[in-house]
Amino acid sequence: MPQLQNIPTFIFQQDGSPAHFHCEVRQYLNTVLPGRWIGRASGNDQPLMLWPPRSPDITPCDFFLWGYVKDRVFVPPLPRDLADLKARIIAAVKNIDAPMLTRVWQELEYRIDVCRVTRGAHIEHL
Repeated sequence: MPQLQNIPTFIFQQDGSPAHFHCEVRQYLNTVLPGRWIGRASGNDQPLMLWPPRSPDITPCDFFLWGYVKDRVFVPPLPRDLADLKARIIAAVKNIDAPMLTRVWQELEYRIDVCRVTRGAHIEHL
């Protein structure tokens, strides 16, 4: 992660995917980002916090991207074929600008703060 080494305040987040729980992945995160990652952990791992089970509410792709793209792709008239579908998806993603990503980042920070305060408990209002 050389691109991230010069950013001292970032926190690396991954979901609960089995591939992310692999011992070599966790060993790498513990070595490179001790106490600066969120994910599934066990034993002597050093995450900032554990990934809340069944919790897509702190994943930007889940709380923002997929809904945003779907809202722009599946509007009448619906895509005619695969090429039209791909073109609409590309156009929707290209329409995402810096101010929009700033708001997503602020929302992510808020959601992580809520998870921190509630210690990963179930959160109804997110």
